[in-house]
Amino acid sequence: MTTDNQPKEQDDVTQMVRVHNFVVSSDGYAAGEGQSLATPFGHADPAELMGWAGATASWPNRSDPGGSRGLDDYLVRDFHRNIGAEIMGRNKFGPYRGPWADHEWQGWWGEEPPFHTPVFVMTHHQRPPLTLSDTTFHFVDGSPAEVLELALGAADGKDVRLGGGANTVRQFIDAGLVDTLHIAVSPVELGAGSRLWTAPDQLLDRYHRDVVPSPDSGVVHHLFWRD
Repeated sequence: MTTDNQPKEQDDVTQMVRVHNFVVSSDGYAAGEGQSLATPFGHADPAELMGWAGATASWPNRSDPGGSRGLDDYLVRDFHRNIGAEIMGRNKFGPYRGPWADHEWQGWWGEEPPFHTPVFVMTHHQRPPLTLSDTTFHFVDGSPAEVLELALGAADGKDVRLGGGANTVRQFIDAGLVDTLHIAVSPVELGAGSRLWTAPDQLLDRYHRDVVPSPDSGVVHHLFWRD
């Protein structure tokens, strides 16, 4: 109970824009060259990039018991925490460029996408919204700030996750719109492709950082945050 002389508890909660479980190679590439329907990560082997997450007990596609229970598992479990909407670039949604030839392509994830929130796909070539299970994909053309405004409105007070790819993440970072980042650096070199950075120190002019190596997988987790 409060009196007139006591401060009242504030109900306002600040929404955050988060990059979480975003994986790059040791030379800073999130995907390789030559993306196609058969190779979503181009010449990169997704098992080499993402194997650390798939080895955890909390990996959502795990069909057998077991898996690691350490730091990697904690970060995988944190992926969906308080997320109300997702933003992604068009080439995370699919391999096609230019105008949509048709609307048959419905993403890499089948009838049960893993997002469970509204998803805003950034593209210069719009198409009608697509609903699969509890996920609706909205195809929007706009600046990072304009798309973020849509996502924050749809997130119902929760955070917005920025899902990738690397070019989309860089656009939002360079626009000053990302609050926290978790970048997992896998011990593999790609040499070419879609690059997030040449070195993680490039973000230290605008973020604080902790670097936490995983003893289970050899992945190095970089955690960035702003004041």
